[in-house]
Amino acid sequence: MTKLLAGVVVLFLFANTVSAVDMSKDVDAATAKVMSKVIDWRRHIHQYPELGNSEVKTAKYVADHLRSLGIEVRTGIAKTGVVGILKGGQPGPVIALRADMDGLPVTERNSLPFASKERAKFNGQDVGVMHACGHDTHVAMLMGAAEVLVGMRDKIKGTVVFIFQPAEEGPPAGEEGGAALMVKEGVMDNPKIEAIFGIHINSQTEVGKIRYKSGSTMAASDWFEIKVKGKQTHGAYPWEGVDPIATATQIYTGLQMIVARRSELPKAPVVITVGRINGGVRENIIPEELTMAGTIRTLDSAMQKDVHAKIRSTVKSIAESMGATAEVSIDTKAPVTYNTPELVQKMLPSLHKAAGKENVIEAPWVTGAEDFSYFGEKAPAFYFFVGGMPKGKDPKTAAPHHTPDFFIDDSRLDVGVKAFCNLVFDYAS
Repeated sequence: MTKLLAGVVVLFLFANTVSAVDMSKDVDAATAKVMSKVIDWRRHIHQYPELGNSEVKTAKYVADHLRSLGIEVRTGIAKTGVVGILKGGQPGPVIALRADMDGLPVTERNSLPFASKERAKFNGQDVGVMHACGHDTHVAMLMGAAEVLVGMRDKIKGTVVFIFQPAEEGPPAGEEGGAALMVKEGVMDNPKIEAIFGIHINSQTEVGKIRYKSGSTMAASDWFEIKVKGKQTHGAYPWEGVDPIATATQIYTGLQMIVARRSELPKAPVVITVGRINGGVRENIIPEELTMAGTIRTLDSAMQKDVHAKIRSTVKSIAESMGATAEVSIDTKAPVTYNTPELVQKMLPSLHKAAGKENVIEAPWVTGAEDFSYFGEKAPAFYFFVGGMPKGKDPKTAAPHHTPDFFIDDSRLDVGVKAFCNLVFDYAS
């Protein structure tokens, strides 16, 4: 009897393995058929980018495609977000696949035939608009995955939720938006999502490759503002006033000392960057006030709280030592993007099928941030990177994200499409 049961178990496991392999081959074949469309979609979206909370045309483009496939579509979520719901032919879990849709206030410098010429208003300024972070590829890959999965609907166990998210780069000043607002409006609850997966293209990772990290993978992003108040006086008589500019220079140094001398960097990285300083109206007047603002990046929640406390105490003590006062405000834009280790371990074979095991690389964490993290607070999550750098190019010479020369080779977007689809089938197996 024991031998008989063991044989049954072996046959069951073998049958499941064969099924998974067969589905991967089916995914490969179906993906090959839609790849020309995926590239066309990507280039159209790239040519006509829209800023966060303004992705009206992009949202319609996505919704029209999903409807053409017979997928249930919900629009107007978190202002311009689109959600598609595909019910499989067999019972099973609800999992979500996510892509972000917004462009950036960057003027494109590439000579591509589909380069963006779009312009828009951003915080009162007239700016160029560009998909300088690759969100156009994310949308196209998820549109492709939707088409592949619809063609294999009867083999899907459970329900697939396609989340096309606006404003990942942040909403306009004074507005809500992005993943936080989608979560607030219930996108993870109706239907109740059991696990969620996301992809990001990377301009400095070679095409055909996938990078991932278990656990903390992308940093929490906090934005801070420090208002320094002194006493205005003539620039020729600084001793008669309190100089907020001199105070700010000391504060700047103090902030960097938090990183260099007061943070346990072997435990996790810390970055404090001052990106803006505003103060003064004339060369020979020491102003009364000055504002400095920037970003904090941390990859450990305890360290995040500790850094916040150290910033507040450092700013206060330096200001007092200079005879000034200072106020600190800190606004969390995104928590740490955390890949659930158990989910990563279970789903790695899906990525191997999409790119080949030798092309799936475990990489260090990065200090960039992603509001995908808000979805990960509601369900186990796995977020990984797909290569977009031309083969043979030196990563050091590839233009980084958020720059006018940012470039993506879209010839291997099939890796992302296949990864999305394999995750759907393998998660429920």
